[in-house]
Amino acid sequence: MGIPSRPPARRKEARGDFPVATCGRKTHEGEARPEHAQIRRALLNWFRANARTLPWRGTGDPYAVWVSEIMLQQTQVATVVPFYQRFMQAYPSVKSLAQSPLERVLELWSGLGYYRRARHLHEAARVIWREHGGDFPQNYAGIRALPGIGDYTAKAVLSIAFNQPHAVLDGNVARVVARLGCLRGNLHQPRFRESVEASLAQLLSRRQAGNFNQAMMELGQTICKPRRPHCSICPLAKWCAGHRSGNPEAYPLPRPRRAAQLHHLAVGLLRYGKKVAMVRGLGDGLLDDLWNFPSAFGRSSAGALENLREKLAALFGNHPDISARHGVSLQPAPLAEFQHNITFRAIRGRIYQVTPSPFTLYKGVHWFELSRLPQAAISQLARKIVQKISRL
Repeated sequence: MGIPSRPPARRKEARGDFPVATCGRKTHEGEARPEHAQIRRALLNWFRANARTLPWRGTGDPYAVWVSEIMLQQTQVATVVPFYQRFMQAYPSVKSLAQSPLERVLELWSGLGYYRRARHLHEAARVIWREHGGDFPQNYAGIRALPGIGDYTAKAVLSIAFNQPHAVLDGNVARVVARLGCLRGNLHQPRFRESVEASLAQLLSRRQAGNFNQAMMELGQTICKPRRPHCSICPLAKWCAGHRSGNPEAYPLPRPRRAAQLHHLAVGLLRYGKKVAMVRGLGDGLLDDLWNFPSAFGRSSAGALENLREKLAALFGNHPDISARHGVSLQPAPLAEFQHNITFRAIRGRIYQVTPSPFTLYKGVHWFELSRLPQAAISQLARKIVQKISRL
């Protein structure tokens, strides 16, 4: 990954293959070069002078590092900070998290999204407490065996908490490395990932692995951004082939996006005084551990409404004519409409007024005071619905 000196020879690219460096002189994968030490030094000096003050930094506690890394997955730093602070105040140790009921963990996580992370975090804490006496494993195999911990998280904890020489690779780091060496491709292409990993392994500071990894992530988050990178103030611009090319945004290639699929959702609003009815899950296997308004998906608005009728029939006695037998009426005209996205699903929702029997409790239905719902373990979609109905 040296400074380019002449254009590379042209060659045919097939099946997603590409040169290790597509602008500047081509280098062998993982080739150690004299400027690697200079890059490490410049990066670490920059990090010491410019690192943001974050609540999980400066600690050698693997539990704190682990929680922060799980929260930061697919979530912006600014969003994570208040959630992390509340979570650590409630659960300052593995023991406190392991001994907490999952419902309370989900309540504290509510609003952060990707709730499977919270379930795995809770499950892993119980494993650490039960099988490791509360001590976080200090080797790669031990950490990878924990629920919800993959290669990235294991290496991040080992390097940041224990300063073990593991290089971590996420989207921000891949972008920095790809621009340094003009590597084309994206992380979903094995050849590109291998090239980035090989280059990163040569760059890694083995004496300051934790600081190096944090510095690379920080650089990608604040300077080497996907769009309009701040090359003029980048500490690595001197060695960056992407910068020299005049088009650093060309590296890496954008990740192929899955086409959004349109889903229609009918939502039932059941009120009883100041309370509203909630059930576990949303449907289609989504948000199973969270409280949601009774809802049903469909291929059309009419289909979703019909599916909601059937769902309410199952909830209130499994009778197709719920209004006649159970004193429940479903108004055909929606109270409000909304849009929401969950991964590749583009959801168009309609909220319908439902009137239940006021004296009957039904299995699987829980009544929450509307004013207290924001503190409950509810989904982001449910929060959006709360905002809608609060204006009605």
